[in-house]
Formats: sequence, structure tokens, C-alpha cells
Amino acid sequence: MITRLLPFTCLLAGLAATPAAAQTAEPDRTPEDTIAITAQEAGQAAHFMVSAAHPLAAQVGYEVLQAGGTAADAAIAVQLVLNLVEPQSSGLGGGAFVLYYDAATDRLTTYDARETAPLAAGGDLFLDAAGEPMGFWDAVVGGRSVGTPGTPRLLEVLHENHGRTPWAELFQPAIALAEDGFTVGQRLAGTLTGARGEALALSPTAAGYFFPAGQALAAGDLVRNTAFAETLRTLADGGANAFYYGPLAEAIVETVTSHPTNPGLLALDDLRAYEVVERPAVCLPYRGYEVCGMGPPSSGGLTVGQMLGLLEHFDMAALGPNDPDAWHLFAEAGALAFADRNRYMADADFVNMPGGLLDPAYLTVRAQAIDPDTALPRPVAPGNPPWREAALWADDASQERPGTSHIAIIDAEGNALSMTTTIESAFGSTLMVGGFLLNNELTDFSFQPEEDGRPVANRVEPGKRPRSSMAPTIVFDADGGVRLVIGSPGGSRIIAYVARVIVSVLDWGYDVQTAISQPNAADRNGATDLEEGTEITALAPLLEARGHDVSIRDLNSGLHGIEVLPDGTLRGGADPRREGTVHGD
Repeated sequence: MITRLLPFTCLLAGLAATPAAAQTAEPDRTPEDTIAITAQEAGQAAHFMVSAAHPLAAQVGYEVLQAGGTAADAAIAVQLVLNLVEPQSSGLGGGAFVLYYDAATDRLTTYDARETAPLAAGGDLFLDAAGEPMGFWDAVVGGRSVGTPGTPRLLEVLHENHGRTPWAELFQPAIALAEDGFTVGQRLAGTLTGARGEALALSPTAAGYFFPAGQALAAGDLVRNTAFAETLRTLADGGANAFYYGPLAEAIVETVTSHPTNPGLLALDDLRAYEVVERPAVCLPYRGYEVCGMGPPSSGGLTVGQMLGLLEHFDMAALGPNDPDAWHLFAEAGALAFADRNRYMADADFVNMPGGLLDPAYLTVRAQAIDPDTALPRPVAPGNPPWREAALWADDASQERPGTSHIAIIDAEGNALSMTTTIESAFGSTLMVGGFLLNNELTDFSFQPEEDGRPVANRVEPGKRPRSSMAPTIVFDADGGVRLVIGSPGGSRIIAYVARVIVSVLDWGYDVQTAISQPNAADRNGATDLEEGTEITALAPLLEARGHDVSIRDLNSGLHGIEVLPDGTLRGGADPRREGTVHGD
């Protein structure tokens, strides 16, 4: 049996999903089109499948799987291509979390490749000369926000533990695309014309690539990245050590520390000391399934788990997706879960995490606070889990920005991978070296190290990993088999996006593509957000009547997932809000 952090209890049989046929990629859908997407667009496969945020990346992952590679092999190739074609979201200069299920050993492993704070950093990293927190974007742009990247070491660890295809072969597709050129997609081009693009245009290291001759890259342009091709060759030949030692490491440190207005503290010793950490999965039972996610420093597994644990007390299946009561309950669960997240969750290597956050008795008490007819006043206070140090911490109101990408893969042997990967905000710190962008992950820390004399759990400390909301998830059925692989980008709203899809599949019986395509809703212990341009906005007056402060806004998820049907057929989904697609045998 799989070893979990929490025991699995079989409760109820799952609901059957509806059939689906082949997916067609439509990267240009608007929010108004989102609700019209049907199960008939979902992809199906007999043996293996990959769902990723760009058609070129999904194609490369498919080719690796078709040639006999494992889910880990495919993920490496997919990540390298995403770095090239979707550089604003993830890459070698960032970090990731991975859940990997090994079918042969029936073992679930989670890999923490979150970036770390420089050893020279402390609680005052984001305080100005007067001791006040810096403006967010003042902190982001430049070297100050750059943490030690974890993705290169993660790819090597995945290959060593689960790979089969020769390491250097996995770099060849991205090298070829970087040298021969790739066509700029609408999402990258659109991001370059926004506020983040304006900041990128001022970067001394990135402007020349993204703004050749002073003009932003446009959709349809053919672009080559020879510097990235050279970086990939270096790693293909020398492994991850070629990133953390030698000329490339020196160039990264020089770029970070020499920024003219906002230099950072990253040092060669930080790169050399970096390690990927294997951590126990965070799992809990839900409707007869076992939902497993990433533990701290990610808040994703615990907060998704809390939301589901609270919703377990209500008959979501009977309410259905068109009932305002269902979304009222979903919002209340989100508010209660985020209250605990903001108080208690941070890097478990630095903060004693309350194990009682998913305790059934504790969640029952929290669920009793939910009034089916009236919203709790916001902000909701955090609970008191069975943990004696709970009173030590102050609340942290920091929120991640919506960058990031997600990869879902199941290979022919039944191995499953759920990987959320990021450089944080779009284009990260805006610093570029070796053809890739460096992250701004350190701004996921609390800028304020303490509040009213109490420390903030997610404060900056040397070598610490900032709290994340990334929530790569694998759901297992009552027999221990993989049922669903899911995850999303979207900043701190990732948690709500992932929880919504799980409810849609397990409670409402939707196939994964229909579940992904449904309108989004999120409550992070404040306003109840509803996705603009979709039919869910019709529920706004009904939710407001219950006391919700409703905000209609763009909720641009990037959900990618795969489900396993009872007969073993794979069915995939890619978020129509972005450019992703599904590819299987």
C-alpha cells in the first residue's frame, strides 16, 4: 500500500463520469466561450497521455512517452520546451513541486524544488531604510527578489529516480526548437503588451530578446534563442552541476548582484548548497477517494485538503453546480481554510506546522461555523487546531501573483506525475541569463517579519523556502489506483481552482475537461471572486443576499489534468483559457 501522511478511509463509492471524444486545441477562446465547452472536446487515450500548457510541449512529451519513456522523462522534456515557448511562466530559473506515483512499487513521492532565500538574507530583506515594507513591484524587479533556483536539480533527481530515456536525449527537442526557431503564441505576445511587459522592456538583460529593435515580439513571429540552446547543451553534457557550479552559476550571481537599482544577495554558496527535498504527501479522504497533495512549504495540499474536509460535511452532489447554495458553501470553505493558511503555513523546516489542520474533529468544529444561509464576516479568524504553539504566530496577508504552469502525465506503465512549475510573477524578476529568466520567488515571503510583536511564520530567513499555493494533486480511488491528476497556475487562487475541479469530478460527475472548463470561483478570506464573462456571474445577487462581497473578475486558471476511467482509459483536459492541449496514444 502507498505510504501517506494521513491514513486513507474508504467512505463512499465514486460517481461515474460521462464519455468523451478527441480534443481540439483552441488557444484563443475568450472567457465568454468558457462555459460552452463540452465533454466532447476531451481527449482520450488507451495507454499514456500528457496535458501541458503549450501544444509544442505536449507534443514533445507525447513523443517521449511513445518511445518508451517514463512520466519523469516526459516531464523533463516538457519543462525544457515550456521554458522556451512560455518563458513568462516557468523554467530553469525557477522552482517546482512534483507528485510522482510509481505504479510498480505503489509508492507516492513528493519532491520539493522550491527556491530558497540566500544565506545572507534576513527578515529585513524587503524593508526600506525606515523599516517599512517596500512596494511590491519595487521589490520584484531586479536581483533582490531572486531565490536559489530549484528546477535544474529537480529534473536531475526525477531522472535519477524515475527516468529511463538517456538524459541528454531529453534536451534535444528544446535545443532544436531554440536553434531552428518557434512561433510566438498569443499568450506570450499578450503578456508583453501589459504592465509586466513594460517592466521587462526596462531590463538590461531581457529587453534585447523580448523587444528586438525596440518592438515587442508579436504572435506569429519566428524566434530563436541560441543562448538557451547553449545552456541546454551545457546541462545535457554536465548535468545539473553545470548550472550550480562553474561559468553559468557565476553569470547568474553576477546578474543578480550587479542590478543597478535593486541588487540581490544570491551567492555561489547558495547555488552549491541547493538540494531537492523529498517530503511526505499530504492526504485526506474525500467521498471514498484519497486526495494527495504537496506539503509545506506549499500551502496547496493542506488548504485544498481543508476545503474538501469542510465540504465533506455537506451534500455537494445533491446541490449541484447550478445551485447558489453550493457556491456559498465553496466560498465559506475557502475563507475558513485561508484563515488557517495565512496564520500557520510556511516552510516546515523552519516552522513547526500544526498537524491538526486536517484532523477530522478539528474540521468538524470549523464546519459547524458555516451557516447555510449567511456568509461569515470577513476576514474569518483562524481556528485553534490541537497544537500548543498555535498562538505564537501572526497573520500573513501576502498573496502570490498569478504566473506558473502545470503538467500532468501518465505513462504506459501507469506511473503518474503532477508537476506545478513557476518563476512566480510573469517574467519573474525580469532578469535574464543564459537565455532564461530568473524567478522573483522571494516576494512570496511576508515583507513584514512580525506583527504586534509576534513573528510571521512566512517571514524571510536564511535558506528558507517561501510559502507557495501551488497544489499539484493526485486523487486515488478506493482500490488505491490513480483516479485524477490535476493542478493549475493562478497565484493563491490555485487552491480554489484545484478544489473546484475535484468537486466537479467527484461530486458532480463531470469528465475532467468539462470540469476544467467550468467557470471559476474563489474566496481567499475576503471577497468572493466569480469569473467574468461566464454564467456563474448570474449567481452574484444570490450570493450578495447571503452577505458575500462579490467581485467579478478575470480568473485565468491554467488547469491541466488526466483522469483514469474504470476500464483504464485515460481522459485528459486542458484549460481553454490558455494555449494548452492534451496528447495521448
